[in-house]
Amino acid sequence: MLKKFGCLTKTDEQWGRRDFVKVGSLGFLGMNLAQSLQLQAATPARLGANAKAKACILVWLEGGPAQMDTWDPKTSSSFRPISTNVDGIQVSELLPKLSQRMNKLALIRSMSSFGDDHPQAVHYAATGHLHNPAMQFPSAGSIVGKELGPANGMPPYVVVPRWESSQQYQESFRSAFLGPDYDPMLIPDPSKDGFEVTDLSLPKSVAPAAIENRRAFLDVVDRMYRSRVESAEHAKMDAFTKKAWEMLLTPGVQKAFDLSRETEKTRDSYGRDSVGQSLLLARRLVEAGTRFVTAAGYHSNSWDTHSANDKGHRDRLTPPLDHSLSALIDDMSARGLWDEVIVVVMGEFGRTPDINPGLGRDHWPQCWSLAIGGGGLNTGLTVGASDEKAANVIERKTSIGDLYATIYKALGIDWTNEYMTPVGRPIKIANSFGDSTGEPVRELV
Repeated sequence: MLKKFGCLTKTDEQWGRRDFVKVGSLGFLGMNLAQSLQLQAATPARLGANAKAKACILVWLEGGPAQMDTWDPKTSSSFRPISTNVDGIQVSELLPKLSQRMNKLALIRSMSSFGDDHPQAVHYAATGHLHNPAMQFPSAGSIVGKELGPANGMPPYVVVPRWESSQQYQESFRSAFLGPDYDPMLIPDPSKDGFEVTDLSLPKSVAPAAIENRRAFLDVVDRMYRSRVESAEHAKMDAFTKKAWEMLLTPGVQKAFDLSRETEKTRDSYGRDSVGQSLLLARRLVEAGTRFVTAAGYHSNSWDTHSANDKGHRDRLTPPLDHSLSALIDDMSARGLWDEVIVVVMGEFGRTPDINPGLGRDHWPQCWSLAIGGGGLNTGLTVGASDEKAANVIERKTSIGDLYATIYKALGIDWTNEYMTPVGRPIKIANSFGDSTGEPVRELV
């Protein structure tokens, strides 16, 4: 039978399942989605009985914003502090819109991490573990995807937009030894013309009837393959392939990725740039069932202001953040999502308190700030404190492990959990200073 397709160039015994799938010519349909859905068999979705949150959005500020020019205004900044809608909390004048939404956010002004250069610092911020050439560690997004599993047929972990260059940073947001099942789904820039997710978009020349015919052909091929090789894996593979088809053909999944379903007013409110449209897509994805979205609209070390720091923050970097994050807060609050989704706004480190000869600020991991809100967390407050120049932590030193322990607790995940690595070494999913277990920030949860 197969010879009429001109495909039999091996003996029957040499054929493997991959060869048979290739015969079905299904590669263009994005059937690699089946692999990403294997996590559903590994760990069932489970939210703790007291879980406040269902998902998390990480707003990634690549390059590291200056803490004194954003969340922790100090005398070392050229920008004046302004009052917010929460008594006693001030932020930089560069954040006028967010200053009026500070009741929706909490500021941690005592973050301290490791890594003086971007690759090491990004890895530490994404995983909570020091960079180790001999071992990769899973990102927080992969851990959330593993622990909670998918919902409503949606991919549990998404990065948007994917890195088109400097992909060494993208590696830090992957699943490492957890395996490809827990890797993020990487999405192109949604602000670009012609944006679409190819794995969910069928070629225009392919009619639905043709899809069904190809599925029928796959069934024929699969039965022939099974007659030769019996394996317990087939039952699981059936489920994975079925789920891949469901993701491909289920209107709800396709709709979640379709920004054209938003009104022009809504798209404008977020901003038509990469930052704004990534946040809008992130909202659509968590609303549909995705558990973790890294919204990485700032690429190419955008916040790495070694020169012209003030000009960069004033003209290029902070306005999109102020505009788009404010839109996200308003939109999610109006939809009843704010109490269900944690939003974290951070980069890999802060900036030096002193200005260098190029009028810029250099890398500074020992003291920096971030914003967090939503997901039932306590907001309208600050955690920790820095000195008069935002150079050193003077109160409530907080680690990446503490941050992730806070997120995990809000999501109903046991933050004390440890994973066994392939070399038999257990690692903490919320790893704090000195390889101790991180503790949830008590002011927030």
